[in-house]
Amino acid sequence: MRLRWLKLLSLMVGLAVSAVFYGHYYTSLVTANRNLEPGTGAQSKWLNESRQNTEADQKRKGEQKATVTSAKSNVKLNTDPVCPTSLRFRVQKDSYFGKLFDFDVPVLMWDSHLTEDTKNNLTQRPVPYGWQDLPPEDIVSTLQLLNDSANGNLFDWQPPKGCVHCAVVGNGGILNGSRKGKEIDGHDYVFRLNGAVIKGFEEDVGTKTSFYGFTVNTMKNSLIAYYGDGFTETPKGQGLRYIFIPSDIRDYIMLRSSILGVHVPSGADKGDRPPEYFGPEATPKKFKLLHPNFLVYTRDRFLKSEILKTKYANLYMPSTGGLMLLTALHTCDQVNAYGFITHNFNQFSDHYFERKKKELEFYANHDMLMEMHLWSKLHRRGIMTLYTR
Repeated sequence: MRLRWLKLLSLMVGLAVSAVFYGHYYTSLVTANRNLEPGTGAQSKWLNESRQNTEADQKRKGEQKATVTSAKSNVKLNTDPVCPTSLRFRVQKDSYFGKLFDFDVPVLMWDSHLTEDTKNNLTQRPVPYGWQDLPPEDIVSTLQLLNDSANGNLFDWQPPKGCVHCAVVGNGGILNGSRKGKEIDGHDYVFRLNGAVIKGFEEDVGTKTSFYGFTVNTMKNSLIAYYGDGFTETPKGQGLRYIFIPSDIRDYIMLRSSILGVHVPSGADKGDRPPEYFGPEATPKKFKLLHPNFLVYTRDRFLKSEILKTKYANLYMPSTGGLMLLTALHTCDQVNAYGFITHNFNQFSDHYFERKKKELEFYANHDMLMEMHLWSKLHRRGIMTLYTR
């Protein structure tokens, strides 16, 4: 009798463990909308190819199971119980932000997300929130190269012990004369973006760069617009990681060319040599890609601007700085923001590296005032720290 009960108990435990792993795997891959009808034409061909590759995908996912995890589990590795003061616990206790944050939403995208459900979902939405009208072969060939465990883990090298402290450095004029450089460099990871001028401003902005976030458009525009201010090349260095924001097809094509180490073959950036932007080493390890679902989530939960009700709705998306800060808030334990817009923005120049004061300009593709109120509220409620003067 005792032996029979032991066997029954063992069976029940096995079923429970299987359910947990299946639920975790399913949650990390399935996107929010499960009710869309399959597409036609190129999309149908795309989905059929996905079915044919299912067995190979499953085998590869099984090999990567120990290292490639969902955004939620990556965050867990750096928080409970290692970091009892993680912002996640403050979020959970907050009556307002506790309803907005969802740490189950994947922050990064990699080859394991090439599922039929994901493709079917994303082909219904335009960029940057999906792949509608984009060439399927460019999307698939790019994501298939993001097949390293590093592509699914933001902190894939030299993970700190205990709490993960992150600094997100915007380019706002408030940093000029701040003398915050040493403090910024003291963080475990430092995020920078777009025209991140360092030379000559080390005392104010530091020198350390762990992540550089951008769209190909903002990166190249910054190299042109701020060349005279000192932004003559993108950040480079051992261990530096590049976070692509998929705002257009050119981001996918540039990412693919960067991993392969070849000239950009087509589009607006045809002929470009990626090593000029990202260094000579061509490896998938150094690149991250924000998940389009993360962009949808950040827009709808945190930055659902009134611009979406105007004729400029198709241009609107959270700013590069906003997306980098929200990325940090969903992956780090402690976040400090520097160089972001504050209520007294008119006292400072648009950027910290400008020799003459320039007024902050507002454009229809971002809602900077809405972002300002969001950062201020996160600061007041103790979710993050915002540098103010």
